[in-house]
Amino acid sequence: MTTKRTEISELGEFGLIERLTQGFPLRNASSVFGVGDDAAVIDAGDRYVLFSSDLLLEGIDFDLVYFPLKHLGYKAVVVGINDIYAMNGTPEQLTVCIGVSAKFSVEDIEELYAGIRSACEEYRVDLVGGDTTASVNGLTIGISVTGNVEKDKISYRKGAQINDIVCITGDLGAAYMGLHLLEREKRAFAGNDSPQPQFEGYEYLLRRQLKPTAAADTVASLHAAGIVPNAMIDLSDGLASDMLQLCKSSGCGVRLYLERIPIARETHKMADELHADPVVAALNGGDDHELLFTVPVTLQSKIAGLGGIDIIGHITPASTGAKLVTPDGGELSLTAPGFKDNEPE
Repeated sequence: MTTKRTEISELGEFGLIERLTQGFPLRNASSVFGVGDDAAVIDAGDRYVLFSSDLLLEGIDFDLVYFPLKHLGYKAVVVGINDIYAMNGTPEQLTVCIGVSAKFSVEDIEELYAGIRSACEEYRVDLVGGDTTASVNGLTIGISVTGNVEKDKISYRKGAQINDIVCITGDLGAAYMGLHLLEREKRAFAGNDSPQPQFEGYEYLLRRQLKPTAAADTVASLHAAGIVPNAMIDLSDGLASDMLQLCKSSGCGVRLYLERIPIARETHKMADELHADPVVAALNGGDDHELLFTVPVTLQSKIAGLGGIDIIGHITPASTGAKLVTPDGGELSLTAPGFKDNEPE
């Protein structure tokens, strides 16, 4: 009998995760929430402990032709701790596991850890362990982060309410354009022993790709203002994909207004040079590491007063679907290449 072969692309990333983990019920009373959010939630008495893991692979998540090891170490920490911030929590400890091939020297790995140390110092996170092993090819980095949050202040992806306003921090698409800039210069100088890449005027795009900022300040501002988002998610896979994830978890629809999506001037300029659409970069580029969250509409003026946060839409009933509203009032279905499983209509 021939066993049916299902290609991973048929399910997409999120569909694959759901299929693999659906047979794992939570058996312990301390396990409050498992797979399906930015971090797992564990009951620790008067507070919740948050736990999250991320994996970065050479050739998939980073290219060492243009990615300095120190920057890579820093970014790996940001990727990990932002999952804790996305639950409205505070990261506290992390472990780092690396697989290292023979092409790396001790000094190379020290440079990687210099970046890890820099991020730990900036965000007041403790490196408390990890593992190092040999790799046949390239570099693999695994980051696990723990943090905590008060029980009445946790934000899940599943809590969005109809008429909530949809908010995002920062701007979108810059990291994606920064990646394309780096790839363009890599191709242009292939085989050149003394390359002189042209990065002038695009420092912001490079910083967004190579050394992103974690959402510590935003979460601190929300805490200071007494605002607990009804739902929140780390913007790492692109606005469209992460918005669809939030809608699926919350059982809702959404209207996002195209003209309200913040896109930096440098992103527009780079897109023009590459004959690309900056809106596509913002919707599907990913790697922004901002926060996407919803709050009651009654908090709109309070949110506007915090600064650094844009209101880009509102939550609707699930029956209305997930739509992108164009400046002329037209509506387009919100779609994302990596989101395959049970997309809202």
